[in-house]
Amino acid sequence: MRATSSTTVAAPVSTVWAVLAEHEGMASWGPGMKVVMTAEGSPDRNGVGAVRSISAPGPAPAIVEEITRFDVDHALGYKALSGVPFKNYRGEVVLTAEGAGTRITWTLEADSRVPVAEAVALKGVVTTLLTLLVRAVKKA
Repeated sequence: MRATSSTTVAAPVSTVWAVLAEHEGMASWGPGMKVVMTAEGSPDRNGVGAVRSISAPGPAPAIVEEITRFDVDHALGYKALSGVPFKNYRGEVVLTAEGAGTRITWTLEADSRVPVAEAVALKGVVTTLLTLLVRAVKKA
């Protein structure tokens, strides 16, 4: 199953990338969020192979993700290693210059066990993530 959410933000690609690719900076996206890098990527510390642990307030376990794609100013991909209720959960954010702004397209995919319920949940997650990123870019 797959869910995609897109929007355009009035900021250059380089600004959006700087917010998106700074994993520990994700802590500023939402109240009470904590992000810890547990492994660095190569050749960029935030690049392919980097592992981030994302904790939100409440009893849910931390979400642990590994970066699988890191094309500077273009695309960031990741897969969940643990902490999500979806099987084979993965995401990709693609940035495209659009005039003086940036088109952000965030896609989440997962294997489906309960198609309708999981598809609705996945769409809610991707929409929330995109909203948080846009808010963080506007603050940058």
